[in-house]
Amino acid sequence: MDSAAGIESIRALLASIRDDAIARESKYADELASVRPEFREGARNLIHYLALRNADTEQLRTALRRLGLYSLAHAERNVLGSLEAVLRAIDALTRGEAVASEVLEEAIRTRNPSAEMHRQAILGPAPADRDVSIMVTLPTEAAHNRVLVDEMLAAGMNLARINCAHDDAATWKRMIDNVRAATAESGTECRVIMDLTGPKLRTGELRAGPRVMHIRPKRDPMGRVIAPRRVRLIPDDALRRGTKAAVIPVPGECIELARENDEIRFRDTRGKKRRLSVVEKDDKGLVLETWQGAYIATGAKLTLVRNDAGEKLKFRVGELPCVEQPLLLRKDDMLIIHADSRPGEPAREDDEGNIVEPAHIACQQPEVFAFLSPGESISLNDGKIAGTIREVSDDEISVEIRKAKPAGSRLRAHRGMNFPQSDIRLAGLTVTDKANLEFIAEHADAVSLSFVRKPADIDVLHSELERLSADQLGLIIKVETRKGFKRLPRIILAAMRRYPVAVMIARGDLAVEGGWTHLAEMQKEILWICDAARVPVMWATQVLEQEAKKGLPSRAEITDAAESQLADCVMLNKGPHILAAIRTLDSILRGMQTLRRGKTS
Repeated sequence: MDSAAGIESIRALLASIRDDAIARESKYADELASVRPEFREGARNLIHYLALRNADTEQLRTALRRLGLYSLAHAERNVLGSLEAVLRAIDALTRGEAVASEVLEEAIRTRNPSAEMHRQAILGPAPADRDVSIMVTLPTEAAHNRVLVDEMLAAGMNLARINCAHDDAATWKRMIDNVRAATAESGTECRVIMDLTGPKLRTGELRAGPRVMHIRPKRDPMGRVIAPRRVRLIPDDALRRGTKAAVIPVPGECIELARENDEIRFRDTRGKKRRLSVVEKDDKGLVLETWQGAYIATGAKLTLVRNDAGEKLKFRVGELPCVEQPLLLRKDDMLIIHADSRPGEPAREDDEGNIVEPAHIACQQPEVFAFLSPGESISLNDGKIAGTIREVSDDEISVEIRKAKPAGSRLRAHRGMNFPQSDIRLAGLTVTDKANLEFIAEHADAVSLSFVRKPADIDVLHSELERLSADQLGLIIKVETRKGFKRLPRIILAAMRRYPVAVMIARGDLAVEGGWTHLAEMQKEILWICDAARVPVMWATQVLEQEAKKGLPSRAEITDAAESQLADCVMLNKGPHILAAIRTLDSILRGMQTLRRGKTS
């Protein structure tokens, strides 16, 4: 291939790709004319990249490497410049001249200046020594605990995300107020991003279980008790925090009168006598210990035994949360998904364990039934459960479970529901989304649109934002469907009619809809497309999830977090150990940035 004829064929192929890239500008003339001036350069480069992606360049890249030339490795950042630079280098070689080093400088530079401007416009300035921003999903506690927000900022949070699928406007407002106050006090900047749920398909409610709590001391593998269980009693009018600890509400008087070494005695739901010893009293309530297991229910009678005063006082347990009763689904089970909103229930079995009535649960958007057909697949709870649709009607669908754990998989309320083989045509903005947009336009810095499938979904959002005069609100496109992935270039061009814009790789639903084994290649392609468009990209879903939830990351999570340095922003989800996860991610991103700079071409 390095003969004169071979070099000429390489030149001809490069020239044809360049000509196609230029010609495509006419094909996309309407889209180019409508994008914001700030995006005009990036939009043209995106269209040029489509020409490069459409060409068969595998052999071309190999031939260029053999000639010692730039192999278009990062050509998406400046497609025409890269092609022109290599063409000029080939012309110099054919004339026997040296190739000036500055020929490639513009083509292969690490980052385009306009891309950096677009990044800062929506993500804010990056912290010192870290180009990649960290976005964190705020837990409900952030609405009531200003200290937590301060600690998240100090750990490295640069953007605070609020998911409109959870909590309510009053809670969101308190979260945002805490973020604004914390940033003002610390002198840092933290943007607020709010997620619209979009046409996300979710399971409905489950029938509430009993309001009872199981208190279990720690046991060894032989079943012997080796440590007591700690229980916290709080005033029944106090705000309950999200926690896995055993928290029992009681009248405030019980807290006030109790002292260390006093006892709480009661009969549990089985009639067994139990006692709790007070070991600590603080500003939150009482800390007690027990060496015995117990089931305690709402309204249970408690006796406070005051040892120093020599008296016994009677109280009752306040309102405990309902015990969740998820559906247990096994392979070959049938599941009924219905349109009405009645709470879901587990399967009913006879005395011999045979199912006489299958489990059932509601679909929060039953209008999807009109787009389903027997034989199509369904995925539940991020792909942990999968099945095949057997029957479809206006009121319900029957699903045969084809994938579940050997011992059965649990399906809970509000879990994701995907139909990867179905041609679903739902509105890009739901009624709830439109209502939430009014709050978002007033209080947030950017809005994320979920489950974008086509440019028309962006058009609908643009119309709503224009109605609300939300000219400065940033827009984040979440890529989490197969259709959204395939149409991403046109979706980005549609989004470019406002400024600023970013793209989020929502890997959870994208893996379910596009196939788990294809996630890595889809992820790379999205990064390249965004690089070409000079639009910032966010890396989301399950980043350091095990550390955030359990306090210790897996090895695979560490390497995934390191790879996320390819994006402009990385998202962490909430969890009890979120502060540790933020610090870990901050450390990884800083270390990887140093390595990347050392390997820059």
